Amino acid sequence: MSRWRPPGEPTTPYITAAGYRALEEEAKALIARRREVVVHLAAAAAEGDRSENAEYIYRKKELREIDRRLGYLQRRMPRLTVVREVPAVRDRVFFGARVTVELPSGESRCYRLVGGDEADAARGEISVDAPVAKALLKRALDDEVLLGGERCVVVDIEYPDPNL
Repeated sequence: MSRWRPPGEPTTPYITAAGYRALEEEAKALIARRREVVVHLAAAAAEGDRSENAEYIYRKKELREIDRRLGYLQRRMPRLTVVREVPAVRDRVFFGARVTVELPSGESRCYRLVGGDEADAARGEISVDAPVAKALLKRALDDEVLLGGERCVVVDIEYPDPNL
């Protein structure tokens, strides 16, 4: 059985300004970390036999992981489109919106639709490509939407400053 998998669906190339800045900072931090790892790798390589040198093996693996992530960022970042404006129609849900929905139980949930590269479910930021976000797109206030088998009502739509 082979491990090959067909390529996944391409993610939306949109990102908020804050998300793009976070990717830039991550790239800078990785470059600085790479310099440190190379110094430690050279020191470990100078110790002699590399086949049983745990420090050397660990640093090679760490360098490989850093290079993989840097390569991804260097390929991905030029393709991203930074969204710096809120849509003209603010009474509907589009990219960058913070949406509050009310569940049938009366509980409310808040989601912010962001790019796939900055999504963080713990903070309520979901990818615009996620099923929940796709269900919310183009909805207006008081619209019913089916989320996870529950009928929810959109109770608030707001657009935070996209440049922050």
